Amino acid sequence: MGIITLLVVLFFGALFLIRQVNEYERGVVLTLGKYTGIKQPGWRLIVPIFQRMRKIDIRVKAVDVPDQKAITRDNIPVDVNAVIYYKVRDAEKAYLEVEDFLQAMSQLAQTTMRNVVGEVELDELLSERTKLSERICSVVDEASDPWGISVDNVELKDISLPVEMERTIAKQAEAERERRAVVIKAMGEVEASENMAKAAQKLSEAPGALHLRTLQSLNDLSSDQSNTVVLGLPLEVMRAFEKFNNS
Repeated sequence: MGIITLLVVLFFGALFLIRQVNEYERGVVLTLGKYTGIKQPGWRLIVPIFQRMRKIDIRVKAVDVPDQKAITRDNIPVDVNAVIYYKVRDAEKAYLEVEDFLQAMSQLAQTTMRNVVGEVELDELLSERTKLSERICSVVDEASDPWGISVDNVELKDISLPVEMERTIAKQAEAERERRAVVIKAMGEVEASENMAKAAQKLSEAPGALHLRTLQSLNDLSSDQSNTVVLGLPLEVMRAFEKFNNS
């Protein structure tokens, strides 16, 4: 009976000493307050009181960066938010070099995002979002390297402008569309005039061509009874009629 009791005590004592490290984790071990190594995935023996193990998740983390108020280089206030993707590359540094790497990464991303937005003008911020995301990613990755963290990507999710600025941009876009419409119309008129000039030259080169074109136009007009046709006669013909009447 005593042996069975002893075995049960040893069994539960062993369970008390065993810690499980999952595949996506690494265990940072401190012995008497001193770093003594990294525990790989599996069941690991940890002696209570003398040893302490902190599990570090090494999977990629997607963290939302809260809305940040920033001012662009041309003094336009904007609200910007983003999402940052990063993972722990070195569990030892992530635990020993920074108190709370999750909080530290969030604060670093917020500060970097405000600084980068302040270096560009509004047009560049709106049109080159990918380029700015890459710049933020590079700065955050370099700053977090001593913590054993690598940044995979940073994406700017939303850029909010003041209502007055949105109206101004809308008016600017409308004016640009009107300008393009005027330019296209003018180009069409120039092309049409060139074609008409070429047609007139062709008609002038062929004897009787102008008369045939006139007859063709009259034939087209006669198909619709609602049209009123006014024919213009040369002045020489009218003067000939005047001379005839005077005589």
